[in-house]
Amino acid sequence: MKRKIVSIDEKKCNGCGLCIEGCHEGAIELINGKAKLVSDEYCDGLGDCLPHCPTDAIEIIERESKEYDEEAVKKRMAEKTKEKSTSKSLPCGCPGTMAKKIERKTLNIANNIVKIKEDNSQSTVQSQLSQWPVQLKLVNPNAQYFKNANLLIAADCTAYAYANFHNDFIKNHITVIGCPKLDDNEYYKEKLAEIIKNNNIKSIIVVRMEVPCCGGIVSAVKGAMLESQTIVPYREVTISTDGNII
Repeated sequence: MKRKIVSIDEKKCNGCGLCIEGCHEGAIELINGKAKLVSDEYCDGLGDCLPHCPTDAIEIIERESKEYDEEAVKKRMAEKTKEKSTSKSLPCGCPGTMAKKIERKTLNIANNIVKIKEDNSQSTVQSQLSQWPVQLKLVNPNAQYFKNANLLIAADCTAYAYANFHNDFIKNHITVIGCPKLDDNEYYKEKLAEIIKNNNIKSIIVVRMEVPCCGGIVSAVKGAMLESQTIVPYREVTISTDGNII
């Protein structure tokens, strides 16, 4: 049948993922860093996703397509809800989930400082991490270390790409990390909203990679501020794949 349906221009899409939040039928997903319509049957053609796209990559067109299937949408959304619920469950007693604050005073050089030798010179690099855990899925939104914190929210590849990540970003910040490509950005948004709303966060720095899929972590943070109705000083830093700040 011929009907109205969304069309996504891959060249214009920057992979931010905001359209996914606007699509209440779950018809759009990020695939290889680009928004894709996963099935004609899931799209009702009403265009709720359009206002969420910052690059005007989405439009409503009329073409031959399968009929909108409301029952298929209900089944899909039920499955997504179940997946989200499962992702929030953590194995009981896992030592990696135990929250703690890390005091940085007099450190044992042998155990806590990495020595780097290059051209017969030697320097020391000390960890600036001040809390554990750091994975966004594992942190407790009510952990004491979040109170009045300056918050660093980082895509997990950034620390590997940027050499001086500890001193330039982690220092004097509470750190949470995640992968916007592999994880559930909607879950990220909800958890970050809880952290922001309940802890009087002083500032937020988001560090992302230059790749399009990393836009998901930016949209999750901005969505969290809107959902929590709490806007705090915000800075965004982009790291290139060769390890430089863009």
